[in-house]
Amino acid sequence: MVLVAQWQSSRLWLIFRNRFVAIFNILAYYSHMPIVNCKICNYGFYAKPNWLKRGEGKYCSNKCSYEGRKNGEIVNCSTCNKKIYKSQKDLKSSKSKKYFCSKSCQAIWRNKEFSGERHANWKKGESVDYKRVLLRHNITPICKICLNEDKRVLCVHHIDKNRKNNNLRNLMWLCYNCHYLVHNYKIKI
Repeated sequence: MVLVAQWQSSRLWLIFRNRFVAIFNILAYYSHMPIVNCKICNYGFYAKPNWLKRGEGKYCSNKCSYEGRKNGEIVNCSTCNKKIYKSQKDLKSSKSKKYFCSKSCQAIWRNKEFSGERHANWKKGESVDYKRVLLRHNITPICKICLNEDKRVLCVHHIDKNRKNNNLRNLMWLCYNCHYLVHNYKIKI
């Protein structure tokens, strides 16, 4: 009896009693909460009664909650056949009803689909690289008006404004600024 009294008054008894009471309180707290199975992964978890009254407490984690909110479909990429998820909004807003996993797959499809006559800038099959024509004949790339030598801003101007007339006497180098001025402000060369 003396040993029990000594042990109960000791510090160890206080620590043990406090931990036991804490564990008992936790068990009592969770005993009022029902165990609910997650709708996605079927994992059992405790859900507070007020969550269930509000229609919540369906998912065990944020990850499962995110998966549960998805209402789209898994579709194949039109270029590489990779499986991808698309939301209902994405499925409805697609004009071509083709879906892509990345911008590069979309660009590959677009380059095949809109080439030649289907391209917006198609000019009846006439494609001549005028810069190459002038460079091949060793005409130095310098703007005839402002004498700019920067090749990045130089373009070829047709003197008679007829794109089909590609004689060397009809072609000349102009920078983009001077080219705009010649066409829109009728500056003489």
